[in-house]
Amino acid sequence: MNSLKGNKLYFIGVGGIGMSGLARYFRRRGADVAGYDRTPSELTNQLQSEGIDVQFNDDPRMIPEEFREAAPNEVMVVRTPAVPLTSPLLKYWEERGARILKRADVLGMVTEDQRTVAVAGTHGKTTVSTMIAHLLTVGKVRCNAFLGGIAANYGTNVLLNDDAVVNVVEADEYDRSFLKLCPSESVITAMDPDHMDIYGTPEAMFDAYTEFAILCDGPVLVHERIAGHFKERSQVTTYALGSSGTPRAENLRVVNGAYEFDLYAEDHALTGLRLGMPGRHNVENAIAASTVALRLGVTPELLRQGLASFKGVSRRFETRIAGPQVVFIDDYAHHPKELDACIGSVREMYPGKKITGIFQPHLFTRTRDLAADFGKSLSALDELLLLDIYPAREEPIAGITSQWLLEKVPMEAKKCVPKASILEELGQRDVQVVVTLGAGDIDRLVPSIERLLNERYRP
Repeated sequence: MNSLKGNKLYFIGVGGIGMSGLARYFRRRGADVAGYDRTPSELTNQLQSEGIDVQFNDDPRMIPEEFREAAPNEVMVVRTPAVPLTSPLLKYWEERGARILKRADVLGMVTEDQRTVAVAGTHGKTTVSTMIAHLLTVGKVRCNAFLGGIAANYGTNVLLNDDAVVNVVEADEYDRSFLKLCPSESVITAMDPDHMDIYGTPEAMFDAYTEFAILCDGPVLVHERIAGHFKERSQVTTYALGSSGTPRAENLRVVNGAYEFDLYAEDHALTGLRLGMPGRHNVENAIAASTVALRLGVTPELLRQGLASFKGVSRRFETRIAGPQVVFIDDYAHHPKELDACIGSVREMYPGKKITGIFQPHLFTRTRDLAADFGKSLSALDELLLLDIYPAREEPIAGITSQWLLEKVPMEAKKCVPKASILEELGQRDVQVVVTLGAGDIDRLVPSIERLLNERYRP
């Protein structure tokens, strides 16, 4: 990878969470970096402030002159699967004869160079990989980290260290991207059926995870409930909350609004650990992250400090308001199992309170394939405000709408609400705990909802 110093990399979709991390990595290593994204965002603002040229028009004439005038073998183009093959920019670089790679291929190249911990799973992988990166940083183990979310402790999706001894990467199963990686060790958090538009069947997705585990050179840490898929692979260890094996957590309790627990991880027994991030499911994530961190040389005392100081990940059970009259939590949950974990944790932390959920379904195919499970999961709320389906990369599917999904939610207090009307709808309701849920652009509503609730319920 050092051979790329002085070369040029052009990212199509540079504002994506994974793409922006790679752009920063190569910029840090001396390459010239530029790219395109559809709309400005906080991430693209940060890239521009770091000297990366970002264009928001897909006209090839807007590509920086030094890239257009460079010889084709001097430019490597990185694309995300979210960008259509009909993109004028992609066509331009194809005609120029530039080398074009998917993001996963390039991340795979990065992981060839150095010891790499790869965290996979249909949910939990962003929190676990971010927690590992934080524990290593606090524990003075130098790392690069490529994360699928914004680490609240650092305000970024990538941690870079010129003297890194290990990479921490989020291994994404979408488009089979994680099969491009070269992990030294890995964590697999969950394997609930998802991305059937890619895999076709749950069994095909399970097979891909098995292949991912085989790619890993060293130990594989998997959640206890999915261990049966990896019986043929050696060096597999399971983890779970309340498990009889190790690693495991025991004696879980809520103390002054935070979870405390005892951890038994291989050669370590640590009592009275305190997790800075809320959510029962995040204690399970902490078991996995702590086990990896201890293996990589983090001392028990610094691990204790790291867990207590971990602030979590933006939009992963992120508490925006925790007042006496109203609580507002924002979460990325977009799969039924993630909804179960989030809503269950809210119930545990705020027993007896009315929970109002605002959910934006993500993808027509996921909504169609998991509709019954979505209905069951959402019915755990006290009231539901359902937004239109966020299409992302997909075209609409006839008959698959939010109204269609709403009819599958067995509860009375439910309503489809246009995104533009959500503030008015909330303003008419007496709320106690509000939870925004979804992986689309619902995050753009969060600041406005926070302002509304703060003004209405100001102490």
